[in-house]
Amino acid sequence: MNNPLETGIFDRAVKLAVDAHSGTERRGKGFPYVIHPLEAASIVATVTNDPEMLAAAVLHDVVEDTDVSMGRIREEFGDRVAMLVQHETAPAGQLGWRQKRQIQMEQIAGADRDSKIVALGDKLSNMRAIANDYCLIGDSLWSRFHAPEGKKDIEWYYRGLAEAMSELSDTLPFQEFVSLIDQTFGK
Repeated sequence: MNNPLETGIFDRAVKLAVDAHSGTERRGKGFPYVIHPLEAASIVATVTNDPEMLAAAVLHDVVEDTDVSMGRIREEFGDRVAMLVQHETAPAGQLGWRQKRQIQMEQIAGADRDSKIVALGDKLSNMRAIANDYCLIGDSLWSRFHAPEGKKDIEWYYRGLAEAMSELSDTLPFQEFVSLIDQTFGK
């Protein structure tokens, strides 16, 4: 008899993410926000079946975008999941757009491989949406972002992320990520 896959921590994470993001829309998309963290977890699942990494992927935006605290994540899901979510959480405070993104890239570059895999789930999901929307609406897409220099800043950020996560170059999601960057911004 096969042992059933242990999904308890992931199931609880999905429930928290659904509850925390309830009633919010993915910016400019017209669908529930929670679709994005679920896609991020789906991407991570192509690299690993580690339940804590899958839980962190689905929770990656709850601290940054909802009233869920890092303390609650740690209490309910443990230190490892909290650390993985922390690596994906943008710095708080009155920093400018570029400063926040620079800190995020540095956090990811200095993180362990597991944290980079969780980050890749998020960033590939974002890049898929950007590439798709760019094909549909062209340069008007860049006005959705709060980047001072629009497309130029978004390209800088995503190419920097690719460099920060380059140790994952042996994975299909990373290869798709780089391909979409090149497709959207040129080589």
